[in-house]
Amino acid sequence: MMPDLGKYAVEVLSAYAVSIGLIVAIVLLSLSRARRVKAELNEIENRRKSRG
Repeated sequence: MMPDLGKYAVEVLSAYAVSIGLIVAIVLLSLSRARRVKAELNEIENRRKSRG
């Protein structure tokens, strides 16, 4: 089901690959940051609860 891309096939496919790679990287970085921020917030809440 691959369309005929003609003489620009390499450029088009590499652009798709780079785009997909960047999207995956952004998602992974976002998930990593979300975990880190959640852990920091839990730590702050635990310190607040322990004080009173």
